[in-house]
Amino acid sequence: MITALKLVHIATISVWAAGLVCLPFLFAQRKDVAKTDALNRLHAMVRFFYVVILSPAAFVAVGSGTGLIFLRSTFEPWFALKLVFVGVMVMIHILSGLLILKLFDETARYSTLRFVVVTGGTLAVVSAILAIVSAKPDIDVSRLTPDWLAPGRLSEIAGNMLGWDFQ
Repeated sequence: MITALKLVHIATISVWAAGLVCLPFLFAQRKDVAKTDALNRLHAMVRFFYVVILSPAAFVAVGSGTGLIFLRSTFEPWFALKLVFVGVMVMIHILSGLLILKLFDETARYSTLRFVVVTGGTLAVVSAILAIVSAKPDIDVSRLTPDWLAPGRLSEIAGNMLGWDFQ
């Protein structure tokens, strides 16, 4: 069961990551298309790619990963760091979907700088996830935040933020 779920997770996260890397290339095609018919075809193709391929792959990748958490009991600090980067991938996915809605207006443009930043950022996030999962670094959380784990520290932090005295 775990092996099959892991296979599904790896396959769908591969499709999702590759799709997020490909989207800026598709967005960059926008500058070469000025005619209405060609623009509509490009828009339909990009929306199909996002809605039919990329989003279901993301959904299954996150769902199968969640299942693996409970089956494998992976509660390590490196895993929390990985989840932070997965959250960044989700944000890239959402922002790409919002861009699809705006990019295909007749006056919209997709700059080269934006292409480079989004592609580079996506590659960096995917590479970070691969590095973390492959290395499984031993992260000592108590060295990063020694005071946060002290008994009663949460009430002190919350009290300072809210202006309350819990004593």
